[in-house]
Amino acid sequence: MIRVTIWNEFRHEKKREDVKAVYPDGIHAALARGLAADDLQIRTVTLDDPGQGLTDEVLDSTDVLIWWAHAAHKEVTDENVSRIVAKVQTGMGLIVLHSGHYSKLFKAVCGTSCSLKWRESGERERVWCIEPFHPIAQGVPETFVVPQTEMYGERFDIPGDARVIFMSWYEGGEVFRSGITLERGYGKIFYFSPGHETFPIYYQPEVLKVIGNGIRWAAPLCRGVISAPKVENLEPFRNQK
Repeated sequence: MIRVTIWNEFRHEKKREDVKAVYPDGIHAALARGLAADDLQIRTVTLDDPGQGLTDEVLDSTDVLIWWAHAAHKEVTDENVSRIVAKVQTGMGLIVLHSGHYSKLFKAVCGTSCSLKWRESGERERVWCIEPFHPIAQGVPETFVVPQTEMYGERFDIPGDARVIFMSWYEGGEVFRSGITLERGYGKIFYFSPGHETFPIYYQPEVLKVIGNGIRWAAPLCRGVISAPKVENLEPFRNQK
C-alpha cells in the first residue's frame, strides 16, 4: 500500500459559491474519490486542521504528499515547509498541482521563483505527452483536451534539471511545460498544471490517470538520511608506504 496524503488549503470551496458548485466537498475530497484504488491508502488534510494538517504524525506516515494551494500560500508556516522539504530529501514523494507552483513549498524544492504567465478565460487546453515511455505516461493518450481551463504560459521559471513529460497548448496561443519531474535527495517530485477551482478538471479521467501514475512513480523505493560522512579509502593509495 502506498500511503497518500492529499493536502488542500480548502478556502475557495468555503468562501465562493462558484467553486463550491464544482467541488462541494473540496478539491481534496474529489481527488480522494477519483484516485481511490486498492494499492492506495488515501487520507485528506487541510490548512485549518491542527498543525496546518502537517503534523509529525501525518508526515511520518506519508509516502506521497499531494499539494493543492492557491489563495493562502503565505499562511503556510516556514517551519512546515522546511519539515516537508526534509521529508522529500529523505524519500517522501511530492506531487504539486496547478497553482501550487507558486507555493512556498514548490519554490523551496525548486530553488527558483516558479513564476509564469496566466490568464483566467476558460479556454481550451490540449495536453501532449512528449515522454510516452515514462512511468507517469503509461496508459495516458498521446494527447487529450481539457475543455475549459486557466491558461498557464511560458516562461515557467523552473530549474534546468526538470524533465518535461507533458506540454500544453492553449486556445489563446500559448504553450506551457505542464508536467515536469524533479529529484531532490532521495525524493521524487512531479508537478502537473491542469486543474482549477472553478472548472471540473479533477473529475476528468485522463487527469486522474496522470496523477495516479504520478503517485506510483513518486512513491519511495528507499529512504535515506542526507549527510556528508567522512569515509576511509577502500583501496590503498599508490604512493603509500
